[in-house]
Amino acid sequence: MPEFVHLHTHSHYSLLDGLAKVDQLIDRAKELNMTALALTDHGVMYGAIEFYQKAKKAGLKPILGVEAYLAPRKLTDKTPKIDSVYYHQILLAETLEGYQNLLKIVSKAHLEGMYYKPRIDLEFLAEHAKGIIATSSCLGGMIPQALLQDDYPKAEQLVAKFIDIFGKNNFFIELQHHPKMADQIKANPLLIRLARQFDLGLVATGDIHYTFHEEKEAHEVLLAVNTGAQLDQQDRMTLAEIDLHMESPEFFAEKFAETPEALSNTVKIAERCQLELKLGDNLLPQYQVPDGLNDNQYLEKLCLEKFDYRYRQENPELQEKARQQLAFELATIQRMGFASYFLIVQDFVNWAKDAGIYVGPGRGSAAGSIVAYILKITDLDPISYGFLFERFLNPDRISMPDIDMDFADDRRGEVIQYVKEKYGDDHVAGIITFGTMMSRAAVRDVGRALGMTYGEVDVVAKLIPPPVQGRHIPLKSALTMVPELQQRYDQEPAIKRLIDLSVQLEGTVRHASQHACAIVITPRPLTEYCPVQAAQKGDVGQVTQYSMKPIEDIGLLKMDFLGLSNLTVMRNATRLIEKVYGVKVDIHNLPLNDEKTYSLLSAGDTTGVFQLESEGMKRYIRELKPSVFGDIVAMVSLYRPGPMQFIPSYIARKHGREKIEYDHPKLESSFKETYGIPVYQEQVMQASKDLAGFTGGEADTLRKAMGKKIAKLMAEVKVKFIAGCAEASNIDRATATRIFHRHRDCRGRADGA
Repeated sequence: MPEFVHLHTHSHYSLLDGLAKVDQLIDRAKELNMTALALTDHGVMYGAIEFYQKAKKAGLKPILGVEAYLAPRKLTDKTPKIDSVYYHQILLAETLEGYQNLLKIVSKAHLEGMYYKPRIDLEFLAEHAKGIIATSSCLGGMIPQALLQDDYPKAEQLVAKFIDIFGKNNFFIELQHHPKMADQIKANPLLIRLARQFDLGLVATGDIHYTFHEEKEAHEVLLAVNTGAQLDQQDRMTLAEIDLHMESPEFFAEKFAETPEALSNTVKIAERCQLELKLGDNLLPQYQVPDGLNDNQYLEKLCLEKFDYRYRQENPELQEKARQQLAFELATIQRMGFASYFLIVQDFVNWAKDAGIYVGPGRGSAAGSIVAYILKITDLDPISYGFLFERFLNPDRISMPDIDMDFADDRRGEVIQYVKEKYGDDHVAGIITFGTMMSRAAVRDVGRALGMTYGEVDVVAKLIPPPVQGRHIPLKSALTMVPELQQRYDQEPAIKRLIDLSVQLEGTVRHASQHACAIVITPRPLTEYCPVQAAQKGDVGQVTQYSMKPIEDIGLLKMDFLGLSNLTVMRNATRLIEKVYGVKVDIHNLPLNDEKTYSLLSAGDTTGVFQLESEGMKRYIRELKPSVFGDIVAMVSLYRPGPMQFIPSYIARKHGREKIEYDHPKLESSFKETYGIPVYQEQVMQASKDLAGFTGGEADTLRKAMGKKIAKLMAEVKVKFIAGCAEASNIDRATATRIFHRHRDCRGRADGA
């Protein structure tokens, strides 16, 4: 069996040009018994980390690369008609230094060389060529273009230039097999001649854009979606005359029988590419602490200095509990190496407060940290409210903390600007996010490309069930769920074609945008960790080309800076009250037992009240007639898909119309506040500690398994829970199983608690 490695491969991260998903490419390469595979998307490295991790897991060597764009002159030249021309250039990372150079090349192209395409020039390429293997690329490359223009001397000059940039051992002449393309037939012999003349290696490539031959029409549809054309248009962009699927090694051995080295060189290149990325480190920026102190010491010093502000001496019992919790949290934070994280967050949060910017009191699990409370990152006392630190930072599992911060939306940009000034413009960026073609959208896109009428397509799209709890229904599932859709699929060829093509496009990346609130801050310039591109809007000048998960997997610090209009409204309201009535309202010290407030809530007068103003919520609030602050918190937590089914019971139990029962007496302490109904993840965590003897870390693992529905982890923790209940509380297996399932099925979640 011949050996061969694909070195020119596009995934769906070549937006609306590549159809193949990363998983499909890897699976097919494995089926073809290949040992390695390269990813070379057009001008971007969006999929690099995903591809690297998945290929490694599959036992396939990942080769990270890019098909860059070369400017005809300097990358900064942008003269119409002259510089709108661009050339393709395959670049592969041979080493870690080569990968880091790719990051810089791609970033430079987007930030400074963008003109129709993100371009670099030969000068910049020469400065960042170390550790990179390059080829002459497809017919869009500089050298093939010179040959197609019958300018062999220019091609010779370019070959000499590329040899000068990369060296003979790192520059190869690329051949492709497209027998229906006259230009390819013309170029190949000339490319071979150049390789012989300059003693360069040949490589055969496939220029993959989709996985299987059967996806050719779907790829044509994708191109039509890209250009807004219809398939039957004569002048549309098309690649129908060439095959761009992943061919087998046997195919290449047959087609390049006269140049077998073009196959063997692909394997040699793969063997030379020895890139190993170190993922999972905590790459926190360095917070400047006073001389003579390290991060841990300074964090502890700040907490001790600010302790009495939060926990006054008139309550010695609470103060002692707080001291013990503080000691535990500081030890955990220091052991995990996250002291710098807290110092960074408290710095910009307190800067914002000092600048008069309204900051939210706390969002998500960070409210469970007494360190965050003492440092004024949050304004909710975790001891008084029963929040659990382990939900925020699991002592048994080191993972980056995640503190989400709310700022008045009209001043959010000021906070980001402060961070940029403190850590450097080139250390701060937004994070990219990708929109994919889900079932309904895919049907509409494909329908337009096929020239179907809006009415025809709309009927089919509306037969697809809407998302359930945010999860889109795949087209294949929709067929089994909706008899009318299946019937039309079976009986109408046009509808069958529409759906079949839509299935192939479903899940394909359609566009890139910027995450609404996520910001990354790096210890060294961003381009040492990931490629970046210009932000299209917002308060940051650039965004990463890696999305949220790869950023976290690399180990970079990601924070959510949310702009909240309600905070702006509250600020404006308090200012207006002071101006009109002369009363200065302190929103951080409002009484939580004000009868007039509860009367307004019970009447459903909640228009403009954050999270309480929808018609559905107003109805439930009127039925509930809240009398304590906990009722409001519980209602906000229950009013979401899943837990919403328990709202009638919660209301009935509060008013004594339904009996409150517990599966075990030990559960009362955890669920008494919510009338026996599991509303908060903290309650389930505490119950697992009380019943099964779980540690805080084990309780958080249980929360994670239930909250994210991780089947394997759920099965493991269930066994541990049942065994723990028997040992710690003498609970029989049937009862323990019932309790576990009840907590799992409730899936309550208090985001603000």
